[in-house]
Amino acid sequence: MEGMFAKFVSQKISKTRWRPVSASSLQQPDVFATGSWDNEENKLSIWSTGGFGALNTEEDYQGDFKLLCDIRHNGDVLDMQFLDKDRIVTASSSGSVTIFRHHQNNQTLSEKQRWVQAHHHVGSKSIAAPCTSVVCSNPEIVSVGEDGRINLFRADSKEVVRIIDDADSSAMHAVTFLRTTEILTVNSFGQLKMWDLRQQGNDPTQIFSVTGDRIPLHCVDRHPSQQHIVATGGQDGMLCIWDVRQSRMPISLLNAHEAKMWEIHFHPSKPDHLFTCSEDGSLWHWDASTEIIEKPSFLGGRNTSHMSRSTITPSNTWLSSDPTKSHLEITDLLPNSTLSVNSLDVLGEFLVCGTDAENICVTRRHFS
Repeated sequence: MEGMFAKFVSQKISKTRWRPVSASSLQQPDVFATGSWDNEENKLSIWSTGGFGALNTEEDYQGDFKLLCDIRHNGDVLDMQFLDKDRIVTASSSGSVTIFRHHQNNQTLSEKQRWVQAHHHVGSKSIAAPCTSVVCSNPEIVSVGEDGRINLFRADSKEVVRIIDDADSSAMHAVTFLRTTEILTVNSFGQLKMWDLRQQGNDPTQIFSVTGDRIPLHCVDRHPSQQHIVATGGQDGMLCIWDVRQSRMPISLLNAHEAKMWEIHFHPSKPDHLFTCSEDGSLWHWDASTEIIEKPSFLGGRNTSHMSRSTITPSNTWLSSDPTKSHLEITDLLPNSTLSVNSLDVLGEFLVCGTDAENICVTRRHFS
């Protein structure tokens, strides 16, 4: 029931994202998008899962997903987010931010809006800087890049709404919304920064960092219901948990992957479940939901497919200052993978990931 189904797609996959489903419905996700990188021609592609949203909880998913449509993408797809059910925003290594529309009636994709070289190196618009991350809250779109710039767009406007030119002196690697008007960014100095978009200045409202270290951070996500809880991952593969209400340093640091952590996601409706993926080929499910009092535990054997820690109070796992006292069960969902797992997304009971092995992988899991 929880097998991993892989499809060889003849292109390195940099990003995978589920198309959103109505929060009020019980429907499982049935369409996802992928972006590619480091190919002769990169593409944005839309895939169907083969209708597994209609499966009941006892039926197995057979992994018969298929390509619906694709479109050429200018540059590597460095990030991708659904703006709504029909529109997808991409971040490009060419510095551009682009909105594509998925026409579901005839299964085609078209480019609707592109902000060319929204990111570029200081003093020269002719030298593009990669746009590394985008985040959407329809109609707002925020992008960050290696130029240290933050851009705010509106989907219905061709003009850039706001530019914070010198937001960061280092490359910014990821961005997410903390609240409606606040964003979080991570950079190559190992800093987590909070920004209030209502303020007119170019300075962050708060800066968080790991003391003494300048190890780049690559990904960030916030807890869906407790927004002060934030998770990041970086160059050293460590998982950092932050409480942005009070501490300028991480609440906990967990040894995780052997190489760069590329993405991190809380499950959107069951946030006791966290997922991370890495350049070392691993895709980890961190499960803090199981109420087990005592269990043999360790967190170090990187090549094992199943690891766990003992617990007493699972509900407080993410804010525990001593993770060894909190239960955390970890499963490697791709134990035999060696090439980089670049992206993951989880929605409902289903998880999708993309790899440098030119595979897309989908699995169904039941979350408690």
